[in-house]
Amino acid sequence: MTGSVVAVSRNGEYSFTKPNRDGIRLLAGLGVEGDVHAGVTVKHRSRVAQDPSQPNLRQVHLMHAELFGELAEAGFTVAPGQLGENVTTRGVDLLGLPVGTLLRFGAEAVVEVTGLRNPCAQIDNFQHGLLKQVVGRDGSGALVRKAGIMGVVRSGGEIRPGDGITVTLPPEPHRPLDRV
Repeated sequence: MTGSVVAVSRNGEYSFTKPNRDGIRLLAGLGVEGDVHAGVTVKHRSRVAQDPSQPNLRQVHLMHAELFGELAEAGFTVAPGQLGENVTTRGVDLLGLPVGTLLRFGAEAVVEVTGLRNPCAQIDNFQHGLLKQVVGRDGSGALVRKAGIMGVVRSGGEIRPGDGITVTLPPEPHRPLDRV
């Protein structure tokens, strides 16, 4: 499975959205250089309040650009970076990947998938009603989260729009993604 990078984003301050950049640098074991969520331990405010010593399994937030088309059909306008993601992708079924999948960006950068983003009420502050579009239920009533995935940086390097993405699945049995 291969795909491409549509956009890259980072923000050095806590904010719901992240400005798009010409490129970002991933730092092994830390996350996106200059991003407020980079670090060995958790940086998301709600998780810091629970236990600031937790490992940071949310160093990089990735979102599939295909979601923006789905949201547009429901009347919402969302662009890369506006939901707080660092890397916007195309052509990779991010939500269908198992835990431990390796995503290689360009020649050097590698992110290991840790789980699903658990969207919060801030999404409705951005656009009222959007939360219901990115969190729902499937036919059997199970919760479905569509607001992207999270990962940790295994190998650092630059990521730029247009870079290719190579997917390497972990050994079986595969574990489905759950919220992190």
